[in-house]
Amino acid sequence: MLMKYLCTAFFCVFLIVNHATGKEFTEHDMAHYRERIKSMFYHAYNSYLENAYPYDELRPLTCDGQDTWGSFSLTLIDALDTLLILGNKTEFQRVASVLQENINFDSDVNASVFETNIRVVGGLLSAHLLSKKAGMELEAGWPCSGPLLRMAEEAARKLLPAFQTPTGMPYGTVNLLRGVNPTETPVTCTAGVGTFILEFSTLSRLTGDPVFEKVARKALRELWKTRSDIGLVGNHIDVISSKWVAQDAGIGAGVDSYFEYLVKGAILLQDEELHSMFLEYDKAIRNYTKYDDWYFWVQMHKGTVSMPVFQSLEAFWPGLQSLIGDLDSAMKTFLNYYTVWKQFGGLPEFYSIPQGYTVDKREGYPLRPELIESAMYLYRATADPTLLQLGRDVVESIEKISRVDCGFATVKDVRDHKLDNRMESFFLAETVKYLYLLFDPDNFLHNDGSHFDTVSGPHGDCVLGAGGYVFNTEAHPLDPAALHCCSRARAERWEIEEILSGEREPPKSQTSSTGEPHEQTERIVLQDRKKRKTPVLSCPSQPFSSKLSILGQVFSTENT
Repeated sequence: MLMKYLCTAFFCVFLIVNHATGKEFTEHDMAHYRERIKSMFYHAYNSYLENAYPYDELRPLTCDGQDTWGSFSLTLIDALDTLLILGNKTEFQRVASVLQENINFDSDVNASVFETNIRVVGGLLSAHLLSKKAGMELEAGWPCSGPLLRMAEEAARKLLPAFQTPTGMPYGTVNLLRGVNPTETPVTCTAGVGTFILEFSTLSRLTGDPVFEKVARKALRELWKTRSDIGLVGNHIDVISSKWVAQDAGIGAGVDSYFEYLVKGAILLQDEELHSMFLEYDKAIRNYTKYDDWYFWVQMHKGTVSMPVFQSLEAFWPGLQSLIGDLDSAMKTFLNYYTVWKQFGGLPEFYSIPQGYTVDKREGYPLRPELIESAMYLYRATADPTLLQLGRDVVESIEKISRVDCGFATVKDVRDHKLDNRMESFFLAETVKYLYLLFDPDNFLHNDGSHFDTVSGPHGDCVLGAGGYVFNTEAHPLDPAALHCCSRARAERWEIEEILSGEREPPKSQTSSTGEPHEQTERIVLQDRKKRKTPVLSCPSQPFSSKLSILGQVFSTENT
């Protein structure tokens, strides 16, 4: 029942009847916006290469670069799969080679465990799984081996020391060379605990090493135990004591991708436990935080409203609702959020629902993707032209407000459209990608199962690329079929192939084994780069001294 329900909900998002494009958008209009979005991507991408590489991010106002999340040339990793989605196989191949030759994870750098996972591990895994589509030369054993997979595994192993806590919930920051600093704070955000199951399970299923999935599951289960009597979780937790430090409950910053990964993990792994967890949370969220299709922040134990605000990061929620088939509620909430966009030409980080205006010191829009992400999912499910109108408005707004000579700049204040000197890597990983997919109904990622590839896996031929891609929270697509291909359970591989071919109905439940580790192939020797000092970054960066400081801290994360 679980697999049938989730497959129905998930594939309704990735199937458009007759490729409907809405009454107000012709095929010519769709093609026009695809070209506009491609132009946006290459303006930003080329500006990064010319002015910022090998730093993590571009500073578009000063035309230089800066390291932000660990000195990984992060924008290059984050943009890699977008290149292929836009059809540029040549540049994908070039960048994949550059990364193999130059990225070094054996560096004395303090890195965010959360951000490294979603951007670096997720980006490398996605690129690895798309290598055949990109025309790269594949080594024997792919997709269960390959240089990009080994890089993803190496990066993930650097994060494992963070999970060595009494609870199994990870610290927020780890030093890539020395592990967790003895003085590291035990307080981290909820999303920083519960946003690993996609990447780590994919790693375990591809490599055969169960350690990654094991630690991710333990963290999820421990977090589940800490929910309040009314079924809610707070915003920041002490990973040593399991005590809640910030008790505001909601669906936005600091919590968002925890809920996202319960749904997507259930889909990717066909997992009853994760599905049940989300349904319980969803019930509590609707009971205590939902008001007129908005979602407020409430006290996790009492359910009383603590902040009647909408945050831009919450805009992912309608897309998540579409994945479980709750389209009516999703569209109503989406339309609420869209009114905010039309008011300012962007989504402020905070929006006071009672006042209908921005919140002091939270007026910025860093070109986030969440509203566009929801539009893409909902358009796949409904073909409602309103969703294309949002896409059009986003393109026009970003081009008019944020475009500068060296890329696209964060909007510092949506009221007067003043700019800030930063272009985050998620602009190329997510914002542009979701925009393009919204206007490209025939993209290979929207495959409904009518097209697929077959490859020789370790246990025979495997079906790959048949659709049903699951995006991580940085919009890096993962192919569920690859996880089955690399499993040592031959019967499991046969089941997924028969389901994809329509020869049998999905089973009521399915438990897959990670199997034993595959024989290791020789690792690529990565070249050292010049070491640069990188600031310590994690969810908590300052003490909680008052309600105001809590709000400022809880919602200052860069999560997307």
